[in-house]
Amino acid sequence: MRPEGRLTELRPFKAGDITPAYISWLNDPTVVRFSNQRFTAHTAESSAKYFNGFADSPNHFLIIRRRDTGEAIGTMTAYVSVPHGTADMGILVGDRRVWGGGFGLDAWRTLLEWLLAERGLRKVTAGTLDCNEAMLRLIHKSGMHHEATRRAQEIVEGAERNILYFARFRDGRVG
Repeated sequence: MRPEGRLTELRPFKAGDITPAYISWLNDPTVVRFSNQRFTAHTAESSAKYFNGFADSPNHFLIIRRRDTGEAIGTMTAYVSVPHGTADMGILVGDRRVWGGGFGLDAWRTLLEWLLAERGLRKVTAGTLDCNEAMLRLIHKSGMHHEATRRAQEIVEGAERNILYFARFRDGRVG
């Protein structure tokens, strides 16, 4: 699997991708501001344990690389339910130097289309906090539609926040 977008290339994450830069993304409070990763101090060992959890599963843990330089800039996950033909996606663009440059959206669209077309899944979902404006823009631009809200589900910076859930069906239906 090596799906390519206009700006990014996705490939399976490997043990060698657990680098000081990768670990620094996970420990950067700005990068993980809206992620529950913010509650964990990450190490090479904890990262290896997470990586190993994908072995022998239908799930995908991917590294996002810039097509122009080959530089790693983030990661993506897709948790696949084979019996249901669904996947739930996530993204972490760890290299803040590329924020706002369209790399996250390109990677998101690339994986979303690959899951629906190449893997033949019938539905792909994602969730985000209502205060994560960048993620909300990415989700809307990718053609996903709001499905559900879990009200006051999490606390972010002392305030109750909703988690919003979105989906896109392969057949184009909404809801």
